[in-house]
Amino acid sequence: MVVGRLGRVLGHPGLVQRMGPDPASLARAWKVAAVGTDVAARWVAHAAVTVAARGAANYPEPLATDLEPPAVVFQLGSTTVLDRPRVAVVGTRRCTRYGHDVAVELGHDLAAAGVAVVSGLALGIDGAAHRGALEAGGGGGAPPVGVVASGLDVVYPRRHRDLWQQVAATGLLLSECPLGSSPEGWRFPARNRVIAALADAVVVVESPGKGGSMYTVEQALRRDVPVLAVPGPVRSPASAGTNHLISEGAVLVRDATDVLIAIGVTPPRRPRTDPRPTATGEARTVLEALGWEPATLDQLIARTGLALGPLSVAVAGLEADGWISRSGPWLERISGPAR
Repeated sequence: MVVGRLGRVLGHPGLVQRMGPDPASLARAWKVAAVGTDVAARWVAHAAVTVAARGAANYPEPLATDLEPPAVVFQLGSTTVLDRPRVAVVGTRRCTRYGHDVAVELGHDLAAAGVAVVSGLALGIDGAAHRGALEAGGGGGAPPVGVVASGLDVVYPRRHRDLWQQVAATGLLLSECPLGSSPEGWRFPARNRVIAALADAVVVVESPGKGGSMYTVEQALRRDVPVLAVPGPVRSPASAGTNHLISEGAVLVRDATDVLIAIGVTPPRRPRTDPRPTATGEARTVLEALGWEPATLDQLIARTGLALGPLSVAVAGLEADGWISRSGPWLERISGPAR
């Protein structure tokens, strides 16, 4: 129904009921809406957004020859970032600390190597990858690219408002949704196909067997875009999807070097150093027993044979040195220095 769509656009919930079917009612409703709209304020809010229709000069080149190119793309930021190599880093919203740290590290190191990190600005892996890329951007790294499932003036998720603004300010935000569009469920698969279309490779850090990340993988395979995956603990539900991808032939990712080689970019020669103190004695025993899956103190007592007192001291030292983190009763190993 046209008037129903119009009501949503104007942002007046009761507009449809007030309009009525006749043209006079429609005209009165338009007048009320126009009087209540601050045009200057809306212009300031949206002036930086550019609109590119398919076939226009400012339409993103990577999308122009895609299997399903958006008819219109809304853009906020600099489109020149699309002129460089691009890698999509995706994964579950409910990531583990291990997955979060790997995503941050990949985002940072890919951006530092001049590769634009593409993601969906979602909670979990997406946001972690973009944070890592932004950190590298401060040192001259490649700006990030965010593809969102709402209008560029509708921040989602809300807790990523600052991240959203940083990506727009330093890199590029893209959406095929008109301004004012809410993040309805059907928009996310459509968003994921755009992520796949923009990428020279898709890296899945953590994902269950089904979900948005796996849909992005499907779309990448349709486009002959290489799919890479980070392995995880075989008992971790968060790594079920990535481990399956590797078993099916996806390139295994240990670090950014594996990704750079896959897309034909020469890895920089920068040896990584870990500033954390080396774990020794009982702390080393605990760290090795913890492995890469969350564990409780009781489980670590059973694995190490240590009494609660010495174990607690070792755990406290490992936490202080940045080797492990605590979430409720669970302890989890951290892959690198906290960012």
